[in-house]
Amino acid sequence: MTDPASVRVVVATRNHHKLRELAEMLDGVRLEALPAEVELPPEDGDSFAANALTKARAAREATGADAIADDSGIEAAALGGRPGIHSARYAGASASDEENLDKLLSEVAAAGGDRRVAYVCVIALVDDAGAEHLFEGRCTGTLAERPRGSGGFGYDPAFVPDEIGDGRTMAELAPAEKHAISHRGRAARMLAAHLAARGTAASGR
Repeated sequence: MTDPASVRVVVATRNHHKLRELAEMLDGVRLEALPAEVELPPEDGDSFAANALTKARAAREATGADAIADDSGIEAAALGGRPGIHSARYAGASASDEENLDKLLSEVAAAGGDRRVAYVCVIALVDDAGAEHLFEGRCTGTLAERPRGSGGFGYDPAFVPDEIGDGRTMAELAPAEKHAISHRGRAARMLAAHLAARGTAASGR
């Protein structure tokens, strides 16, 4: 079987939080940061998949290597699924995580009693031959009234996952607990399974 660590995978992101999480989730896969000189295209697609594919294609074109990119966000039932693909810039193009979260908390509170939310992540892989693959993960939960916890990033301090069941937010979970249930963890495990199967197929030729 091909050793996954021998596969070079470039990650098309400038978000160091995402890069660190993917490295933790894809243990044994040799991830490389996108070279500083490569310019990523704007995230102006109409879906998570479209945005992820645009970035992965750009990284593969620039490096010639297997490239992955993710696009992820939070969907609030009370807001008709917003902020969705606009999660990273919900409070403005240069908004901080705290500003985005504050806006979401304020708008959900104003919208009434429905605090159901879902995290969505799509990871796109464009391999060195140009073949494209998509892996989607979801995690459902409720939105806490106030942020809690110092771990994670983005909307994690207010996202209470359904599967944990003890009221802790994503930001209060240990990394291993979070990765086991998170949207990005689920998508990453699908990607890892694909890479492993590809390596098995290659070794059997």
